[in-house]
Parts: sequence; structure tokens; C-alpha cells
Amino acid sequence: MGAGRLPGGVHPAAGQYQAALLRARNARRFAENRPGGDGALRRLRRGHLGQGQLHRAAGRVHAAGDLQPREPRQARVPRRGAPQAFRRGEAAPRPAGRSHARPTCGYAAMSAVTGFTGDAVIAVRGLTKRFGDKTVVDDFSMRVGRGQIYGFLGPNGSGKTTTIRMLCGLLTPDGGEGSCLGYDIRRDAAAIKREVGYMTQRFGLYEDLSIAENLDFVARVYGVPDRKEKVAATLDRLGLGSRRDQLAGSLSGGWKQRLALASCLMHEPKLLLLDEPTAGVDPKARRDFWQQIHELAADGLTVLISTHYMDEAERCHRLAYIAYGKLLVEGEVGEVIRQSGLSTWEVAPARAGLTIGALSPSLAENAAAEVLVPFGNVLHVSGRDRVALEAAVGHWRADPGWTWREIAPTLEDVFIALMRGAPDHY
Repeated sequence: MGAGRLPGGVHPAAGQYQAALLRARNARRFAENRPGGDGALRRLRRGHLGQGQLHRAAGRVHAAGDLQPREPRQARVPRRGAPQAFRRGEAAPRPAGRSHARPTCGYAAMSAVTGFTGDAVIAVRGLTKRFGDKTVVDDFSMRVGRGQIYGFLGPNGSGKTTTIRMLCGLLTPDGGEGSCLGYDIRRDAAAIKREVGYMTQRFGLYEDLSIAENLDFVARVYGVPDRKEKVAATLDRLGLGSRRDQLAGSLSGGWKQRLALASCLMHEPKLLLLDEPTAGVDPKARRDFWQQIHELAADGLTVLISTHYMDEAERCHRLAYIAYGKLLVEGEVGEVIRQSGLSTWEVAPARAGLTIGALSPSLAENAAAEVLVPFGNVLHVSGRDRVALEAAVGHWRADPGWTWREIAPTLEDVFIALMRGAPDHY
């Protein structure tokens, strides 16, 4: 059962009785003709954390309880006054009752709110999110500087996606404070969404539209000026020009990934949030993708990217490892490895006929050998107590059938050790 779901797989927000949001003119006839009368869009009642926000009732597809926040509109006479659409570079219309000033949690005020200093694009402290009785993100803090590629790692179900959604305004935190792009993550979700490019785990564009049509649609949604020229430039920049008329549904995984990245860049965001963008993609496509990411970062774009691939993690400027909602370690790759305190020995067969499979079961019985990671026909044996580990492998080091040498731990050794030591709360 996923985090935050009641028995039967129902989201907690779906179990509440809600007032109707929309009603047909002939409500009775509408209810008779509509299959499943409990599936209407509804708004959460007052007093609930996500009050005033949409979901579907239990038993039908629905968004999480606090997705898609709505705000009061500026009152005006139809067809008069300032137009609703605005162009990039112009001030966006503010909702009624809001100040026109820059959010108080801007770059200048960021250190006062979060305790961080410097030119931070993301700065949050104590971020917490619960679904039902499950705490999915627990007192999480992070700081991401401008132009950084920040790697976000952790096992499945560790809270990475939930954290990303809170940062970009799709989920409201239950606790904590901070800013994203100078906007308060609680009050200014709409402003954050306009300046962030979010690439989800699953391909989210229209498969029955062509590449160019999908990009044109995204450009219309964001009100991008000179739309046709912008679409053409984006197609060329990401190498999609020769496939502009190909249907998105017929693309391979690597090309879908490239199209998704292009759509995230259409409105010239200041921050890219990429949620496991290279999952299931071949090595060449992954390498090409990372080349594009580094080019974007060199131009000043900030990137937060979640990944399970250690070779990708090593391409990031900084890393954070989260396990079951808790931040375990943060820093540059070298810092993360040093902070682990691991000592590592590498062992390989010295004669034909031997395999590491014959050695692993015996080593696993020794408490000093905390982590065993095979790499082909080589085995990494790691532990935090260097003296105890050296004593533990001493018996096998005397065997001429094996070659032993002490090495620096790899990032994969460190992350497996972190994952083994993190309690699973589910």
C-alpha cells in the first residue's frame, strides 16, 4: 500500500464529504446519465489543509488533495482593463488581496527565513509532508546555489518526488519554511510554477500530437512571445528539427526524453526539476542528455535532478541522499565519500575456476564486513571499523587463490551502506 493511502488504496482526501464545486443546469438528469455519480470534481472543505482545492471522490481517479491551488481573481469589467495574458518580462497580474511587492522570502531575506546565506535558488528548512499517518518527508533541509547541478538520490519511496513537488508549488508542506527562486514555497506557488520547468518521471505530453505541435501547445500555455520562432529555436537546440512532424507516441524512450526536456525549456525557466529523467534510457541517450544539462548549467540555469545511477550522481556538483524522508548526507562527491567513514577492500580470484560467489557467503557472516558489492568478478568489501574489517579479511588474504588490495570506497559503496543503515518506516 502506498504512503498516505487508506485501506483499499484510497487517498485520505478522497474519504471526506465535500460540497459540490460544479453543478449542471439539470442536475438530476446529469446525475442519471453520468456513470458513477460519485466522481464529480469537488473542493475540500474549510479546515482541511488543502481547503479550496480540487480532487475526485473515492473510487475514481483524482489528484492529491492539495494539488492545483486556486486563488481569487482580480475583479474587472469584461473586455476592459489589463489583459489576462501577459508576456515574459512583464509583471503578471496579481490575485485580489495580494501585495504587488516582491515576496518577502526573496534572495535578500532568505538567510533570515532559512538560516542559509548566499545566492540560493532553493533554500528550505524543516520541510515535512505527511499522507495520513505516514511521514513521507521528515524535517528536510537543503540549499541549492545558482547554476548548480544538484543530485537528489535515495531508494524508491524515499520522498524524492514529494520533495520536488513541494519545491515547485504542486504540494503544500505540512511543516517547514523556505523559498524557491526567491518566492515563499507556501504563499507563492503560482509564481514558482511560472518560472520552473518540471520534468516528471512519466512522459506527460500528448502522444497523438507531433513534436512541434506539443511544443507549440506548451508555448501557448505559458504565453511565450514570438511563439513560432521560439518553437523553431528549441527544436534546433535539442536536435529535434528533423523529427518535428513525428508523432510523440511513436518516439523511442530517448527521443521522448529529449522532447520532454524541450517542453520544460520553452518558457525559459530559471530552475529545472528533473525527476528520474533517464530511467529506462540507453547509455548513449543518457550521455547526450547529461551533455545538454551541463551546457544549460554553464548558461546559469539551476538543475535539481533525481537519479538512481551512480555514474550520473558523479556528474553533479553536489549531492543529497534521502532515505524514507530523512536527509542522511549532503555535499560534493568527495565530501560524501569522506563523511561515510567507510574502509574498502577489493578482492578478485587469482586463479581460474574461482568466483566471488564462493567467497561472499562467508564474508557476509562477519559483522565487520557491512557492505558487499560485486562488480563483475570483483567484490568490494566495506565497513566503518577499519581495524575490525582488516582483521575480518585477514584469513582470506592469506589464501593465494585470492588477490586483495585496499581501495578508496566508490559512491555506490557509500550509498548501499547508507541504504542498509536507514530504517524502512513502511
